[in-house]
Amino acid sequence: MKRRPVIGIIGNSALIGGDYPAHAGGTMNSAAVAEVAGGMPLLIPADPNYVSVEELMEVCDAFLLTGGRPNVHPEEYGEPPTEAHGAFDRCRDAVTLPLVRACVERGQPFFGICRGFQEVNVAMGGTLYPEIRELPGRMNHRMPPEGTLEEKFAVRHAVHLEEDGVFHRLLGARDVMTNTLHGQGIKTAGKRVVIDGWADDGTPEAIYIEDAPGFALAVQWHPEFNAANDPVSRPLFEAFGNAARAWAEGARRAPSLKAV
Repeated sequence: MKRRPVIGIIGNSALIGGDYPAHAGGTMNSAAVAEVAGGMPLLIPADPNYVSVEELMEVCDAFLLTGGRPNVHPEEYGEPPTEAHGAFDRCRDAVTLPLVRACVERGQPFFGICRGFQEVNVAMGGTLYPEIRELPGRMNHRMPPEGTLEEKFAVRHAVHLEEDGVFHRLLGARDVMTNTLHGQGIKTAGKRVVIDGWADDGTPEAIYIEDAPGFALAVQWHPEFNAANDPVSRPLFEAFGNAARAWAEGARRAPSLKAV
């Protein structure tokens, strides 16, 4: 049996039964990694007390930076916390932000989703708005409070991609439909962060790292939902899986974004 690339899935802190601490990961993330990207999903406890960036980069071939309810702490981008910033997970911050920077430098593949999208921007020196829907002219990008899982993750708005940009080439279209389940968003783009797609209201939705030596993409929506069948999600995870295999098989160096 041919070895699948190991794709580390960043976990989130959780409480089981209200009082039992745990590290958790959504099943749909593992399904997208295993069934579409063709990797072996490995859930990572995002806590520097248990793992180090150096160890993770040796064990894993690529990383999926998942969504999560807690937000990146605003002190990471030089702002004081407010009630609008919501809950935080400082342990996850301490793992993912240096992990992103190390992966960019080394060329090791990563794919950011929702909070992961925001982590990529902050890791590269960018800032975030605490609540998009409170900005003039912006729509409510948050998850609907009621309904089935399918209704909450249903496509809700268009994302417009840069002509001949990385995402346009990857998805084969300038305009795509996505779900939306986030409250925060990019305020200022970090160094080398290229905004490659926007919602109708101007909210950044797709980014990549300029001149990254490996796969370094992130999206604000949740492509892990129904990834095997969604025409936007599937190409993203397939390309991510190809980059992870290239890293695992070829001198541990993935193709640059110019090859996407």
